[in-house]
Amino acid sequence: MDAVRADAARNIDAVLHTGARLLAQDPATSMATIATTAGVDRRTVYRRFATRESLIAAMFTAKLDAAEQVLDEARLTEAPVAVALHRYVEGIIPSVRQWPVEIKRLDSGDETIESRRRAARQRLDEFIDRAVREGLFRADVPKPWIRALLDHTVHLAAEKFPDLPAPKCADLVVDTLLKGVG
Repeated sequence: MDAVRADAARNIDAVLHTGARLLAQDPATSMATIATTAGVDRRTVYRRFATRESLIAAMFTAKLDAAEQVLDEARLTEAPVAVALHRYVEGIIPSVRQWPVEIKRLDSGDETIESRRRAARQRLDEFIDRAVREGLFRADVPKPWIRALLDHTVHLAAEKFPDLPAPKCADLVVDTLLKGVG
């Protein structure tokens, strides 16, 4: 019985990760394509996810679970700001690699997911405010610019340098944010 449950869990995990990867490349990817690429029968996918929307919701829930764990472990409100920044970047890069589909690209149709997404973004925005207050980031640079630069450099590191270990990527991202490239 446990072997069946473990096998089923592996299948669901494969479907979710494959779906995230394929939907990141093409938001119109079908459930049948996801199932085939994940190596499971289409009926297996439909038995667990009655609709495409329920598959997308499960994928985004898993992605948000991972992101929230990274935010918690980074200790954005307690740790020294430079340490928290590095912890966040080092943790979020593997999460972005594992869950490459962006929530804003696909409408989950689920208010709970959207609420969680907004709360996670708010936590990071509050961290940027703290980093500016404590002098890690310049006060004369607009906070939305800092936030966008953080998001984009994280995605650049995660997507364009998949073979570079997350700690090394984090070093590069943080160094680029704090010193620039000039």
